[in-house]
Amino acid sequence: MKGKISKRTVEGIPPGERDEYLWDSDLEGFGLKVTPTGRRIYLIQYRFNGRTRRISIGTHGSPWTPEQARKEATRLLTTVVEGQDPFEQKQQAKGMPTVADLCDQYMQEGTALKKASTLAIDRGRIDRHIKPLLGRKRADQVTRADVQKFMNAVASGQTATDIRTGSRGRAIVTGGKGTATRCMGLLGAIFTFAVERGLRTDNPVHGVKKFTGQRRERFLTGEELARLGEALQEAEREGMNPVAIAAMRLLLLTGMRRGEALTLQWSHVDIERGCLRLPDSKTGQKVVHMGAAAMELLAGLPRIEGNPYCFPGAIEGQPLVGLPRVWRKIRERAGLSDVRIHDTRHGFASVGVMAGMGLPIVGALLGHKTPNMTARYAHLADDPVKVAADRISGQIAAALNGTPKGEVVELPARKVKTV
Repeated sequence: MKGKISKRTVEGIPPGERDEYLWDSDLEGFGLKVTPTGRRIYLIQYRFNGRTRRISIGTHGSPWTPEQARKEATRLLTTVVEGQDPFEQKQQAKGMPTVADLCDQYMQEGTALKKASTLAIDRGRIDRHIKPLLGRKRADQVTRADVQKFMNAVASGQTATDIRTGSRGRAIVTGGKGTATRCMGLLGAIFTFAVERGLRTDNPVHGVKKFTGQRRERFLTGEELARLGEALQEAEREGMNPVAIAAMRLLLLTGMRRGEALTLQWSHVDIERGCLRLPDSKTGQKVVHMGAAAMELLAGLPRIEGNPYCFPGAIEGQPLVGLPRVWRKIRERAGLSDVRIHDTRHGFASVGVMAGMGLPIVGALLGHKTPNMTARYAHLADDPVKVAADRISGQIAAALNGTPKGEVVELPARKVKTV
């Protein structure tokens, strides 16, 4: 049959013993199939590379009306004119992974260069933020608007949760702008992987304006370090975990990362050369040069038989855990509630820079891979011009105050012309 496909004609065709077809008189290739059971299915028929193709659009009823079906048929038939085959596209779409599937594939195949600790963080962001919000969507159908909505949802705390992670573990997920920004970085990497695998032609994360990153830098002053020292001594006298206190002292004395200190083993300690030889760290294998005070601290630690760690935990053969809890108590005693454990690393660096050591030396002590990583401390170094001004004004002031001649700079004599 042929005629105008409208609501009246669609609903007016009675079911027969076999499929009945109505082909639209206005749009060639647009049709309706009525099955013996009464189902009314919109479809298109076309020829591509010499073959006749027929694909369905949808069943009559919500959401498909004759007008919506005609619009979709027009779009699909236009792609045929442009040299694309809707049938092939539909077949490919059937095998298209969801975002959840894509995330799993990325973790299996796209993270060969990432460290185990980084992978654990990525898995947490995927399971607690990306999958709950985007997991069910097909990977090729995620739009820039979807990504924008995802970022705002994480920032507003829609994925916040408090869950148990074992008999004694607990994960508190709060969300926020910082979390949203970091999740966007991971999501961008996942969709870059999708492009490389031919699952998409574009990355929907590109072009989405992210929240302005606010680097949180906290530099400990000499007076604050003294307060921390007093708090550590007080905690020690009160019987707080001595292993945790020793670990905190090592962090303050070396600028090491928390993970590096807690996983430090006696086999990594080179007493003779005064250094640590870490087989693995955030920046890979590296040597940590130790000051005398840090080496003295390590030398005074007891060694537990059967436990290779310098800071052993309560469980046999395992390292110390729960340091953040101890740190919170220490910083509260010192009146430094805004100081994080990682800020001890900044404190170590700032003392070195303000003492006149160059940024390259400080960067080497911290194990930075590039100078850019150490550049954040540049503002702490004295400007050479300012240093010169301080010295000159100081010497002039000394001269004015009657300081002995040998302790002041000689000012150049002014030449007077004789006539």
